[in-house]
Formats: sequence, structure tokens, C-alpha cells
Amino acid sequence: MTAIHCTNIAPTRKTRALSPLTWLADAIATRRQRQHLRDLDPAALDDIGLTYAQARREATKPIWDVPANWRC
Repeated sequence: MTAIHCTNIAPTRKTRALSPLTWLADAIATRRQRQHLRDLDPAALDDIGLTYAQARREATKPIWDVPANWRC
């Protein structure tokens, strides 16, 4: 069996138990952030170093598809 370890967590950050309510709140926040990313204009995307295609690809991901360091 393989253990998954999160290595990108700052030492002072506490991990939290993932209750269904916490998961739902995080999923809603993720969806909202991706919607905002989708709506950015080309100048704003350039400021954060993303192309339109990259922003569109991220914005269309399902809410459960997040980087591993977000799940810790």
C-alpha cells in the first residue's frame, strides 16, 4: 500500500478533517474561483502568466479535480 504525503504544506498550517460540509464549501469556492478565472480579460491573464487556453482548461475542470496540495 502506498502512502500519500503532502510536502507543500507550511509547518505552521494545520490540516483539517475533511467533513462533507467542509468538502462542499471547498468545492463551491473552487467553482467560484474557476468562474472568475474564466472571465478574466487577456491583460489580466497576461499579468498572472496564463494564456487563454490554460485559463479555459482550468475553468472547465470538475470541482473535485484539484491539485494534491489543495487537498491537504
